[in-house]
Amino acid sequence: MVSTDRVLAFAAMSLLVIVIPGPSVLFVIGRALAHGRRTALATVLGNLIGSYFLVVAVAWGLGALVESSAAVFVGVKLAGAVYLVYLGVQAFRHRKEMRAADIQAPAGERRGDLRTILDGIFVGVTNPKGIVFFAAVLPQFVDHAAGRLPLQMMVLGLVPVTIGLVTDTLWGLGASAARNWFARSDRRLSMVGGAGGFAMIGLGVTVAATGRAD
Repeated sequence: MVSTDRVLAFAAMSLLVIVIPGPSVLFVIGRALAHGRRTALATVLGNLIGSYFLVVAVAWGLGALVESSAAVFVGVKLAGAVYLVYLGVQAFRHRKEMRAADIQAPAGERRGDLRTILDGIFVGVTNPKGIVFFAAVLPQFVDHAAGRLPLQMMVLGLVPVTIGLVTDTLWGLGASAARNWFARSDRRLSMVGGAGGFAMIGLGVTVAATGRAD
């Protein structure tokens, strides 16, 4: 099984990478500004599920294909970028439909939550930062002599996911708190919703323009 020193070393490496805001963090912030706390937290959950899908893919060899093939990497990256732009455009188009009374979504609106989680999963799976990190860094911390390499990677993968749960939640709550302040005025709420949409569009363009080190 994975030794404690390897877990701690990987946790330190993960923390260094996670504290630098990447596409997932900026996506959570954009969704929080555009739609509020409930959507932000559902987005965090989806992002983390998507990130762990990357861990599983790397553990069973698929991540190496994405990282080694420039064509596959670009395809995955552009799919995520296009989807981010689409979500940003949708948020901007519907910015005037937001009202201060609509900050808390109805308790029974489960389909909306599910769709938000699915959005987060897709963005998490196509996150270039996550692909590179898990494909290039994660395998370096497994103990080949101990065997069961896929299981070791899946256990280690829980470390950055747990750290991300804490940090992304804090980002989402902070951004949604700022949105709540703006919500005292419908006009200001519309403006911050539009800002969230622009943030996601800008993020999509940035992801599309981001190249690989090779």
